[in-house]
Amino acid sequence: MSKQRLIQRLQWYYPLERVHAFITFPALIILVVSFNPFRTVFAATYGLLVCIVILWLGQHYWKIKLYRLKGMPVDQQKHLRIFLAGQRISRLLLLIMPLVIILQYLLSSPHEFLSLLLITFGANIFAALEYINYYHRQLMLDTLQDWNYVLRYKRLKIASLKKDLLEKQL
Repeated sequence: MSKQRLIQRLQWYYPLERVHAFITFPALIILVVSFNPFRTVFAATYGLLVCIVILWLGQHYWKIKLYRLKGMPVDQQKHLRIFLAGQRISRLLLLIMPLVIILQYLLSSPHEFLSLLLITFGANIFAALEYINYYHRQLMLDTLQDWNYVLRYKRLKIASLKKDLLEKQL
């Protein structure tokens, strides 16, 4: 993708990610907690909170990437530290997920746990997929170039953030 096309794409893409981090997922938390006792949905709420953390990191990454492409000054070392710390925090939050789900199971009746199983696993799996999408492999195939790459090389692209962290340059 050309530099100009990437700039055009990031001008709408990073604000969309920001909306998800600051509006969509908090609204989902409010919705889930409003209609269910908290003791029955804290694992789902936890998964949604982890999504928010990872989406915040993602939207921030795309914003910094856009600033760099436009030639705006960016403190690379500061932001590299933020993304590395974010990766460690996200990994820790993901490692805790099974414990939170087990605790949810132990504190809920079988009926309550099973009735909210889809929401709980959906939120937590989505958080794990977002982590993979930003820190390992690009899971989102939303352009023709992405699909052509997968069809040609029979694998997913390395995530942009991962490449930048390995190169120590945004």
